[in-house]
Amino acid sequence: QVQLMESGGGLVQAGDSLRLSCAASGLTFSTYTMGWFCQASGKEREFVSAISWSGGMTYYGDSVKGRFTVSRDNAKNTVYLQMNSLKPEDTAVYYCAAAQYITPQIMARNPLTIHSWGQGTQVTVSS
Repeated sequence: QVQLMESGGGLVQAGDSLRLSCAASGLTFSTYTMGWFCQASGKEREFVSAISWSGGMTYYGDSVKGRFTVSRDNAKNTVYLQMNSLKPEDTAVYYCAAAQYITPQIMARNPLTIHSWGQGTQVTVSS
C-alpha cells in the first residue's frame, strides 16, 4: 500500500522560508515522478512543482518559479519542496503526489495520471 506522508508545514510570516518533506513508502520510489499541489480554502487544487524519477527534470507552476525548489533523495524515499520568499497567497494545504513513468509536465497538466496522494500539510503565511 502506497503511503505519502507530508511534513514541514506551519505558520510563518511573509518573506520567510519553509521546507516541506514527503516520505514515501510502499512503492518503488525511484520509478515515480513526485509532485506538489496546493489547495487554498474555497479554491481548486493547483499544481506547484514536480520532479522526475531520476531528478533530472523539474517543472514549476508560474506563481512559484524562482521562489520554490523541488528536490528528491531516492535513497531516503523522500521528496522536498524548499519554499522561499513566501507570500500570503501561498497559504494553502500542500499535497504530495506520486505518478509512475510520466514527465513532470504531464503530471502538471493531467492530475488524473496521479497514482497516490498524501494527506496534506497546512502552510499559512501571514502578512
